Amino acid sequence: MTTTMPDVALPPVDFSYVPAREGDRVIQFREALREAMSEEMRRDQRMFLIGEEVAEYNGAYKVSQGMLDEFGPKRIIDSPISENGFAGLGIAAAMYGLRPIIEFMSWSFSLVAADQILNNAPKMLYMSGGQWGCPIVFRGNDGAGGQLGSTHSWCVEGLFSNVPGVKIAIPSNPYDAKGLLKTALRDPDPVFFLESERMLGDKAHVPAEEYYIPFGLAHRHREGSDCTLVSFGRPVHFCLDAATELAGEGIECDVLDMRTIRPLDIDSIIASVQKTGRVVVVDQSWPFASVASEVMAQICERCFDWLDHQPVRVNTADVPTPYSKVLEAAYLPNKGRIIEAVKKTLGR
Repeated sequence: MTTTMPDVALPPVDFSYVPAREGDRVIQFREALREAMSEEMRRDQRMFLIGEEVAEYNGAYKVSQGMLDEFGPKRIIDSPISENGFAGLGIAAAMYGLRPIIEFMSWSFSLVAADQILNNAPKMLYMSGGQWGCPIVFRGNDGAGGQLGSTHSWCVEGLFSNVPGVKIAIPSNPYDAKGLLKTALRDPDPVFFLESERMLGDKAHVPAEEYYIPFGLAHRHREGSDCTLVSFGRPVHFCLDAATELAGEGIECDVLDMRTIRPLDIDSIIASVQKTGRVVVVDQSWPFASVASEVMAQICERCFDWLDHQPVRVNTADVPTPYSKVLEAAYLPNKGRIIEAVKKTLGR
């Protein structure tokens, strides 16, 4: 028996970046996420949102605020505190033709549903010989949220990106958050959408017109010729801060925001490294077997002869996340550690 999969082709409004224009509206990261979900739910009646507190008036972290009023309790569904339960429910719904959005209040809690999201959803199409797809989006807060302690501060991308069959998007700003999430919601495959609680209140221009950002297409935030800085998610901001300070010393960095790590835009990284000869990869995962490790391996495999210095990575410290505010800041990638890494590649 086969299922009829919905048409997920993106409309011809597919662009990767629109510069801010005078008079553009400015909205929060959480509002950009809400707009993306609401617009796609209006388009497709098979789409629903389920998770803990999503149907409360404010929603969890105010992301789904007001959505219950528009879409009703059959499409905005409060779940019990049982990630393995509602993740499994969503996978079954996706197999039968619905388009679920599963909200984890924290990706730390997704570990409870590891069998469902890592062992079932990504393998369904392959194991069924193409008969059963799983168009589902898992989204929520990833990484250290600010003094939440070791067990509530997981950066899961280093662990989850090892699994074939999933796509992983990690936006760094409200503009990308909306465009990437709209693309995720039309994708025929499972998508892990990793947000940061620390960025939900960030504001930026977001065009009122409809737009989608393709997966696997990096964005250059800053151009330079001395060193390539590669990152994704919240650490992109640390890279930009470091690049600004380094520019005051005459060191110009190419700053690349990957946007997605599955698929990874390795071609843009290679092109930048061929220009600069040096690269620092900034990743908020632990260093062992991290995304940074994979990026560095691919750089060495594909453009070793263009390197003027060994690749350098800046990860979180290889310890459980500390609760102390001061220790947590030192544990994470930060401007000072990135500046030190860039200068190392330049022999300074």
